[in-house]
Amino acid sequence: MADEIQDADTRVTPSFHPQTVRSIDAYDDDTASVLAGTEAAFSEAYIAVGRVHDAREAAKTNPTWNEAQQVIATQDLADKLTVNLAKRFDSATANLTRVIEGLERDLSQPLEGRGVGAMSAEIRAYVKGLPEGQRMGFIQKAIEAGDERTVGAVLGGVPYLSGITPEMATMLLRLYHEKTNPKAARQLRAAKAGLELIGERGGLLFGEMEKAVGAKQAKVQKLRAAKAAAEKSFVV
Repeated sequence: MADEIQDADTRVTPSFHPQTVRSIDAYDDDTASVLAGTEAAFSEAYIAVGRVHDAREAAKTNPTWNEAQQVIATQDLADKLTVNLAKRFDSATANLTRVIEGLERDLSQPLEGRGVGAMSAEIRAYVKGLPEGQRMGFIQKAIEAGDERTVGAVLGGVPYLSGITPEMATMLLRLYHEKTNPKAARQLRAAKAGLELIGERGGLLFGEMEKAVGAKQAKVQKLRAAKAAAEKSFVV
């Protein structure tokens, strides 16, 4: 989508440019598909606001329209585009939320069946016998080294058997999954960043559309009300 926008439109806030999505730290070939819907939503918003600016200028060239008619016609287009964009942003939000929930599950799966056997029991006893301040570091080093036997013995068993708390075990389990599945970890970071970006900038749409129309909503509503009242006189 970003490739479709050749030149920057100075009338539109750069906050909607799809390049802002590609600028997310976790954006790469592995996460592009996760952020595709978000990028498309931003691209459509950027283009739509530009279309309303174009429509406003085009309305001025209609010799049969006064200023009020120009504003109303431009606002009508802005309203239609805003409804479509709201749906697009909602869809992107729902998609990212589903992705996050799925990846959170994947990166929190217990290591069931890894902590059985005499060797595993000995490893847990060894870890529990370490000074309290050294246990976490020992397990973290095992994760970094890819020591599946040690990690499986500790995280595949009941936490207190290794002298760690359930909270510590949860944190270490996440470190293990992120180490063994870095692609999923990057996708999760990207999805969360995309969701945050939508939350931060989605609300700018209404203000940008108002600027593109060139009139406050209160003024537009008054013009529409006056138009509707006047048209009643022509109803047969």
